[in-house]
Amino acid sequence: QVQLAESGGGLVQPGGSLRLSCAASGSISSFYTMGWYRQAPGKQRELVARITRGGGTNYADSVKGRFTISRDGAENRIYLQMNSLKPEDTAVYYCNAVRSTVLASTDYWGQGTQVTVSS
Repeated sequence: QVQLAESGGGLVQPGGSLRLSCAASGSISSFYTMGWYRQAPGKQRELVARITRGGGTNYADSVKGRFTISRDGAENRIYLQMNSLKPEDTAVYYCNAVRSTVLASTDYWGQGTQVTVSS
């Protein structure tokens, strides 16, 4: 069974930075995509950033230029570097991995890590 474990969340002031980490229980090369989603209170979960097996990335418009997703295959981890944080970035951030076959795709989720941006 795939396990994803996030870390790195916390409280930061506006304009500050945080780096989230997601450790996978197996080789990340087995996943078609990996990414970060977030969910703020009273809102739906939304995509923040995603990276494909081939290294392609895409970002939500709200974080472009501020957040960077990356991966380390040797460590089976992905990261989300978050700079110039804003109060509206406050949310629980979830790591996601998609394993895709010809027949079906399966999503895996971590437990989430809280990011709070406040002065």
